[in-house]
Amino acid sequence: MHGTKEERLAIGKRVHDGELTRSEASKEYGVPERTIREWEANYRESIGEKKTLKKKPNNVLSDERAAYENMTKEELIRELILSKANELRAKKGYEVRGVGANKEFITSDEENSK
Repeated sequence: MHGTKEERLAIGKRVHDGELTRSEASKEYGVPERTIREWEANYRESIGEKKTLKKKPNNVLSDERAAYENMTKEELIRELILSKANELRAKKGYEVRGVGANKEFITSDEENSK
């Protein structure tokens, strides 16, 4: 452990207040970033701050879900078939771009993804 509990809380406070990033604190104090994260959490707990999960500003899954919710049954079936085909192609080591005469088969560097 590094120093006393008070010292660890002080480091956690510096990170919490934005004075240092976790990476900078990790280098400065010679401990892993995970430890710095724990010290920051301990500091937040000591001041009575509740642990909150931060939402990503651009939640891709919710955007995709909204797009799917607006599709007809036929469009959903078409998307499902296309998704399964792309999954199978990825397992075989290639993907297809374009449609019709403009189709392009692109192989991956690996033999397969299995």
